[in-house]
Amino acid sequence: MELEPELLLHAARIGDLDVLNELIKGDADLNIHDPKGYTPLIIACYNNQIDAARLLIKNGADVNAADLGGNTALMGVAFKGYADIAELLIENGADLNLQHGNGGTALMFAAMFGRNDLVRLLILQGADTSICDTRGLRAADLAAQQGNQEAVDLLTA
Repeated sequence: MELEPELLLHAARIGDLDVLNELIKGDADLNIHDPKGYTPLIIACYNNQIDAARLLIKNGADVNAADLGGNTALMGVAFKGYADIAELLIENGADLNLQHGNGGTALMFAAMFGRNDLVRLLILQGADTSICDTRGLRAADLAAQQGNQEAVDLLTA
């Protein structure tokens, strides 16, 4: 069915579990990518749809899939500040240290955007605080640039 990918991506975006379940029953490819490389899981996570994310993961969605820029679902929720979804992704094998095209990690996003609960969570779960982006900056450097002293303290403790 030609509309299936669009329907799957839309259902993930709005958290429509009934549609997602029907598509899953029909063996929909849960790891499809839209023209920007977004998967249904990336879209569900970025739009704070934890139940949709949980359903997609349970049925085989790749938690480490990346969009065309190399951004993963974990990076998206670190940017947005969705700690509950970050925990779900981590519990299901999300790689804490993946880097996008410019070398950024989920920890860097959390530090840059003041998501200090996520900074704590990612550090507790073992995120590497020494990774540098393409400019040679670590998460602590990025937090300092943003005036996020709490994150600097967490990252340098």
